[in-house]
Amino acid sequence: MFLVVIIYYIIFSITILYGLYFVSTGVIGILKKNKLKFREARQEHYFAILIPARNEREVIGNLIDSLKKQNYNQYEIYAIPNNCTDDTKEIALEHGANVLECNVKTKTKGDVLKFAFDKLKDNKKIEAYIIFDADNVAHPDYLKKMNDCLDSGYKVAQGFRDAKNPSDNWLSGSYALFYLIQNVFFNRARMGLNGSSSINGTGFMIKKSLIDEEGFETYTLTEDVEYTGQCALKGEQIAFVEDAITYDEYPNKFMASWKQRKRWSAGILECRKRYSHKLFKNFLKTKKISSLDMSLIYYGPIIQIISFIDLILLIIFRMLNIPLYDIFSLLFAYGWMYFIVTYLIGILCELFVLIYKKKQIKSVISGIFLFLIFIFTWIPINILCMLKKQTKWDEIKHDRNVKINELVK
Repeated sequence: MFLVVIIYYIIFSITILYGLYFVSTGVIGILKKNKLKFREARQEHYFAILIPARNEREVIGNLIDSLKKQNYNQYEIYAIPNNCTDDTKEIALEHGANVLECNVKTKTKGDVLKFAFDKLKDNKKIEAYIIFDADNVAHPDYLKKMNDCLDSGYKVAQGFRDAKNPSDNWLSGSYALFYLIQNVFFNRARMGLNGSSSINGTGFMIKKSLIDEEGFETYTLTEDVEYTGQCALKGEQIAFVEDAITYDEYPNKFMASWKQRKRWSAGILECRKRYSHKLFKNFLKTKKISSLDMSLIYYGPIIQIISFIDLILLIIFRMLNIPLYDIFSLLFAYGWMYFIVTYLIGILCELFVLIYKKKQIKSVISGIFLFLIFIFTWIPINILCMLKKQTKWDEIKHDRNVKINELVK
């Protein structure tokens, strides 16, 4: 039993240090002088907007329509249908997009993007790429704000990922809260620390010259966090453009969410194998926080699993009346009060980000109360991904027909 107690304290120390790192850097970064405003651009740079699309006939038209309403002039839109069995291509053409029909074998979204980058390599007019998911709609000032960032010298940037359907149910509300927390406590905070934000799947920019010179090679199911790690290794800072807003459709059915988060966890675990050691060595060499961030983020699924193991051990020790002396054990001695306090702290954090970003609390009220369940259901997902490698890019059905004028008045 003594050995089990030692294991408990080792796990406890790892998880508490991991959590304290992200909480402390998040809070300190928010308190730092705001570096989120970019100078007004001296010229309009030319963007190619890329929209990978697999069976997205229900939603791609709304995205293209929102892009046609940008307060900006220098851009062109490319839909990239791949593995489609519907008329996504025809819908995209009908709404005025160019089409790059992906006719090569692809397994991931990263493969589709690489195909598009190769196709457009000789287009000298393009200065930077913007990548959207087909279920998005874009704020009318999105390109203008991204242009300010590009003109300020950044080569890679992530916009603000907002919710298109936060009030559908507790699940979509939980997603909305998840990304708000990431935007505030990571992306925004990292700009305050002169670090690097994280690409999170959609609404991001990459300068064309960077792709032309260094290529785009991603190998996992999560090309966004993988490319973020690659940028950290190269010392390429990723800007956070808070005013470049993308409205994303979040799953409102549990099985769709399960498939999506399973893909995320599988991709992150694969990134850990490929990059974590290199990133940590790079941090020791350069002292850049971006490398340490990504090295630790790639360990996230494992940390969540061992945190759960720690909780199970804590329950067993409590049942056997084995004394422990860390703060959580002392709090746990109060029984249900431990869980109630933990739950309330989580709700206060969620309320903080909603008030901080001036969001309507009532739109995600069910998400606020059930957010802990959303996070807890990630544990079996992570365990499954640890036990069995996933290589399939599962399609997520999108059908929330929301127009930009319904979100921006």
